[in-house]
Amino acid sequence: MRISDNLQSINQQISKACERSNRNPENVSIIAVTKYVSVETTQEAVDSGIVHLGENRDEGFIHKYEQVTGHVKWHFIGTLQSRKVKSIIDKVDYIHSLDRLSLAKEIHKRTNRKVKCFVQVNVSEEKSKHGVSADELIEFVQQLEKYDSIEIIGLMTMAPHIKDEKVLRRIFQKTRHLQQKVQHLNLSNAPCTELSMGMSNDYSIAVEEGATFVRIGTSLVGNERK
Repeated sequence: MRISDNLQSINQQISKACERSNRNPENVSIIAVTKYVSVETTQEAVDSGIVHLGENRDEGFIHKYEQVTGHVKWHFIGTLQSRKVKSIIDKVDYIHSLDRLSLAKEIHKRTNRKVKCFVQVNVSEEKSKHGVSADELIEFVQQLEKYDSIEIIGLMTMAPHIKDEKVLRRIFQKTRHLQQKVQHLNLSNAPCTELSMGMSNDYSIAVEEGATFVRIGTSLVGNERK
């Protein structure tokens, strides 16, 4: 199936999820996660009308950044090592994995522009996942005020890869409540209006619970790993 067909199907599912939750589909952006596909497939995605592309490693991101043409918004969605910041910071449009002060300090050090960042929150409390804990979130965001090159536009979370809808829904709901708590702080550097949550297996549930960005890989662009 072509990427354009996949995109049409996903848009239909998002529209249905928005209808169930009384939301406007225009408020949900699809990020095509292209880490497991080639430059050619990534270009096909852009040519199919996809604007947002997500990569999780600096090498893959830079390679595609230099090769892919068209109107693209680049998202760095993986764990970002501080030493890698300088290679991507002036190329990326969004960072989804801000989870520690040392990384914030490095971002601030390496750029003179305002960088749109999501704070990664480990709502599921899985040891294998990165992110600040729910209990640490407010203090962490307040500590970021001194880094005026960082704009906290929202929160990002990763739910477990499971089929239990109740558990998934709880995680997404809790993330939305945390986003609202940050938003209500009225911090100039943290409007926190966005929610990056939901992937190929659970994006419909995430949209019903308030996701404004969904990160979709296999269901949209496939997986070309050998």
